[in-house]
Amino acid sequence: MTATLRVVLGEDHPIVREGISSMLTRHGVEVVAAVGDAIELVQAVETHRPDVVITDIQMPPNLVNDGLQAALKIREMRPDAAVIVLSQFLDASYALDLVRDNPSGVGYLLKEKVASAGVLTDAVRRVAEGGSALDPDVIACLVNRKRANDPLDALTAKEREVLALMAEGHSNAGIARKLFVTVPAVERHVTGIFLKLHLHQAESSQHRRVLAVLHYLRS
Repeated sequence: MTATLRVVLGEDHPIVREGISSMLTRHGVEVVAAVGDAIELVQAVETHRPDVVITDIQMPPNLVNDGLQAALKIREMRPDAAVIVLSQFLDASYALDLVRDNPSGVGYLLKEKVASAGVLTDAVRRVAEGGSALDPDVIACLVNRKRANDPLDALTAKEREVLALMAEGHSNAGIARKLFVTVPAVERHVTGIFLKLHLHQAESSQHRRVLAVLHYLRS
């Protein structure tokens, strides 16, 4: 993307808020508002209409999951706004709440992983383009649940591996680099995934990727 991405940030800890803002700014992302309260976050989104919203889960006024609830409200209010939720702890139920209907334009990252500027800015760009950016630990927690009659049982081990990387938000080229295989090999696996999950060619390729990820996370 060539245009500067505009972000509204919600984080109640002033030092962390300033650190994330500075990190994003240094990497070419414009932070149009940085607030410390979930109510202010929703208001800032209404005012600035950003490309991406980044929010901590636990924020005032109640310091429970106010940031997550604000993110869900923002997604309902502005479906075109991408959202990244930052969490101190791994909680699969929060991740499921966020991606339950549509994982497109959604990120769920553990705070310990975003100390590297590259991780967060890459996630911002992925979700802004309609992709997903889910922490690998979150995905592992979701998909390792015991399930009866799992529709994913039809997938090979390699197809499940490819689908997990799709859920993290990687492109076919990115998956190929991760798995040390060719892009055509990844494309064959992706086609197999679509067929086995009955995601038909009438849908666009990007939409089928989103549906496959959604199927993967909530099945």
